[in-house]
Amino acid sequence: MPTIKSKKSQKSKNSNQQPQQEAPKLSLQERLAEKRKATKARKEFMDLLGKTLGISLFVGFLIFLAAGIKAALPAVLGILVMSFSYKYPRQALIGFLIYVPFGGTITYYIGNSPILQLAKDSFYVPAAIALWQICRKQSLPFIIPKQIKIPLFILLGSCFLTLVFVNGGQQLNPPPVGLLETQAKEFPIGLGILGLKVLLGYLPLITCIYYLIRTKRDFLLLSRLQITLIIICCVLGLIQYLFLLTGICEGTKNLEGSALFKATLEARCYFGGSLVYSPSQGIIRLPGTFVAPWQWAWFLISSTFFAFATGFSDPSILWRLTSLGSMALIFVNAVISGQRIALGLVPTCFVMLLLLTGQIVNLKRFIPIGVGLVMILGIAVVTNPVVVQERIDSFATRWNASPPQDFIIQQFEENLKDTDTPLGSGLGRATNSARALGKTKLVETYYPKLIYEIGIFGVLGFLAVVTTLTFTAFTTYRSIKNRNLRSYAASMWVFILFISYNTYYYPLDVDPVAVYYWFCAGILFKLPVIDKQEKEDANPEKAKNKKGLKIKF
Repeated sequence: MPTIKSKKSQKSKNSNQQPQQEAPKLSLQERLAEKRKATKARKEFMDLLGKTLGISLFVGFLIFLAAGIKAALPAVLGILVMSFSYKYPRQALIGFLIYVPFGGTITYYIGNSPILQLAKDSFYVPAAIALWQICRKQSLPFIIPKQIKIPLFILLGSCFLTLVFVNGGQQLNPPPVGLLETQAKEFPIGLGILGLKVLLGYLPLITCIYYLIRTKRDFLLLSRLQITLIIICCVLGLIQYLFLLTGICEGTKNLEGSALFKATLEARCYFGGSLVYSPSQGIIRLPGTFVAPWQWAWFLISSTFFAFATGFSDPSILWRLTSLGSMALIFVNAVISGQRIALGLVPTCFVMLLLLTGQIVNLKRFIPIGVGLVMILGIAVVTNPVVVQERIDSFATRWNASPPQDFIIQQFEENLKDTDTPLGSGLGRATNSARALGKTKLVETYYPKLIYEIGIFGVLGFLAVVTTLTFTAFTTYRSIKNRNLRSYAASMWVFILFISYNTYYYPLDVDPVAVYYWFCAGILFKLPVIDKQEKEDANPEKAKNKKGLKIKF
């Protein structure tokens, strides 16, 4: 009897599995329709390639005659990339996310032009415009979440007043100069437009990512892509350090005087941009794959949230272990990069994530990841005790010399006094990347910088936007029922919370945080939709009469 039962059960199992293995057969008409669709897509691609190649080469030739090959090459690439980004916005957004961590390296390999600093926007801007047009045609919301619409319009209104009355006034009435001084060449309106772009230019990325993710498969692809990028960048960061350590790259160790302490592009070591490597003085500041060491530090801090999220929420154990490896690489790079802020914030953010996401009580997943991380970092510390001690001493010395809280208070007091009007001193006036268009002031903390640029009313408007975004993100993540998706959303919310009210330095002004902040929001607001899809897939009968939000994108 037992053998008969086992055979019957095996038969029933096979019969249950058989329909799942059989792929649905397409009719002849459907196969022909798919073939026509593929042929049409190929024809459109080749037509676009021919037209854009012809135009870009013609424009490039004219620029070459006027300004040389260094100006012509970015122009040719820019026209090609923007044309294809507008036509294929989904692929453009993926390209944009891949480009962000490698932008500094690519910039200096092609030719260190200021225009190349904006090269990533040739992927993003056309894709965002194409998506906006698609949303209009299909009557879909473009501002996501809808709760930020009113505070966003208030902020935009305040910024518009600053642009018109402050930047516009500076354009019409340049400030007087002394007898022996010459009038500086400035374009205050252009300065203001670029300042506004830096302030809110990547906010539409929320919408772009929201519509880019259509299914759970898209979400997993995006989260795993981010882990892959983190691993590649961290490995390149390790290689950069080893090249400097072994003498393949000299860095700044053979320079003299004050040059030993300044990051310089001449000391560049294969990847990224400016660096300092003067081990005799105990000074190391590595840029990794970014333009400057400071950006690399914030990439490592941001990556802590992505690695943590995937490490605790990915359904595949292989990707959870891979995320553990990426987390270890982040910790190691935080030590060897020489960036004190990375050394301080990477472990702090990890602990903060454990507490705020509740993963510390999830022992089944926390213990293997925690033990694995401790072992990897323990080996790194034992094999490099001098390096670790140097970084800890450097961090403690800087903290004692200039406590962050005192520095922030001093920046608030100084910029409240220096602000010319209630509308600020002008958009872009404290934006480092806008200095080519006019005189700018270096303000090293974010909210004092906003006070100086757009005044107290603008700051209140910005606080209203980020507070609404943070609160909406919190309620959104709490509404998710799926454990894995909820865990990922919690990590994204902690990142949004952390960056929204962080005023130490200005990460929201530059890569990669200027991108990742809105990117995380886009992922988080899509996760409830994926959670709903998962439920409907589990109960198809209940979902028969329900229509979901679809977009042809």
